Amino acid sequence: MNQMTPREIVRELDKYIIGQDKAKKSVAIALRNRYRRSLLPEEIREEISPKNILMMGPTGVGKTEIARRIAKLVDAPFVKVEATKFTEVGYVGRDVDSMIRDLAEASIRITKRQKLQEKYTIAEAIAEDKILDAFVPPKKKSSGGNGGVKSPFDFFGAFQQNNQNQQTEPNRIGTEDSTAGNSDSDLTREQVRQQLQAGLLEDQLIEIEVNDNSANMNMLDLGGGMDMSISLGSIFGDAVPQKKKKKKVYVKEARKILKEQEAQNLIDMDQVTSEAMENAEQNGIVFIDEIDKIASGSGYRSGADVSREGVQRDILPIVEGCVVNTKYGPLKTDHILFIGAGAFHVSKPTDLIPELQGRFPIRVELENLTKEVFVQILTQTENALIKQHKLLLETEGVNVDFTDDAVDEIAQTAFLMNEQSENIGARRLHTVMENLLEDLSFNISEMGSGEVTIDADYVRKQLADYNKVNEVEKYIL
Repeated sequence: MNQMTPREIVRELDKYIIGQDKAKKSVAIALRNRYRRSLLPEEIREEISPKNILMMGPTGVGKTEIARRIAKLVDAPFVKVEATKFTEVGYVGRDVDSMIRDLAEASIRITKRQKLQEKYTIAEAIAEDKILDAFVPPKKKSSGGNGGVKSPFDFFGAFQQNNQNQQTEPNRIGTEDSTAGNSDSDLTREQVRQQLQAGLLEDQLIEIEVNDNSANMNMLDLGGGMDMSISLGSIFGDAVPQKKKKKKVYVKEARKILKEQEAQNLIDMDQVTSEAMENAEQNGIVFIDEIDKIASGSGYRSGADVSREGVQRDILPIVEGCVVNTKYGPLKTDHILFIGAGAFHVSKPTDLIPELQGRFPIRVELENLTKEVFVQILTQTENALIKQHKLLLETEGVNVDFTDDAVDEIAQTAFLMNEQSENIGARRLHTVMENLLEDLSFNISEMGSGEVTIDADYVRKQLADYNKVNEVEKYIL
């Protein structure tokens, strides 16, 4: 996926986002430049920094969705933050460094998931052996052997006993009995193993030993907000052994629990941390939403005005490139891609401090959604709204069909509501669809199986109240 051309990236985005070709083109080029940079010699690679993007457009036109889909395409660490949640250093609240710490956490999750996938094959075999132990407990070692030596006194006693000639014959007989017992146990285990692999024991209840995660839930609040809370277990590390507890579960559930538990034990967390931090530094994407809310226009003043500019000044070094300390180690922000977004209704991009403006050299203005775009969103995307609602209602045994004129009427209603009231973009379609299908969703459980056709007349009837309100608003001065 990292080697996709910009045209192929845009084609993938078209499956989920309609229109906004300029924004798609910009993020596709930014993504491709990362791949191009990785092919350069190391001394040149460090000199090339990503060109951050500033998206301007009303809510609901696809700003966040474009960034989120881009991150999913390449499985890159991705964090979405709201600029309004941050406060200037010295005030109570979250500081801007927390966005980088969140990015480190996201990268750890991605890398850990990849490592777990690699270990699942080995973990499944270990989990199967533990399930076998629950059905057929393994034979314990004889206390007379080396496995029974617990202390130097035991070793001395065992040494004297082994040197006595009269014990030679009984020990030999005991060994033969133990061998016979072990062979019977091995045969039984093999038979149970075959039944397990054939899926004949999935509904059997067994008792397994699992990690007691409640022991690690004790948190120590060091003050300064949620970012300063750490687990007591992480302080002592391996000095405190992992507590275990007994749990009765079915075999099919035990497979999942033990498989995940053993895979966790097999991965090297030091390697995970090292690779995750490298991935975050080179491929991380931070989406800063509502960045226009921290811009102070010349004609807009309030009590929080100083704090707004303070947040901009705090964001500046992170976007420029600095080192942020996280609990996994220092993380450089020089090559992280930052995407800023905002509606910019009250303020303008030029209201940001000049230094921050210069760190977002690529500016893209997203277009308002038209009726034709609403029709495409309803029908053509991979996660189309009409497809979602049809699948939900089919679970009740009723097949719902939308005619073309019904889809056209839904799009027209959503477009007019955006024009006559607050423009919330594609999110308006959720409001229209929920009100359109409210009665049907409420009564469908009593209908039984069958088919329902929704046409333009049905849409007008269900949404008549909204149309009346809109007509009255035209005459209000």
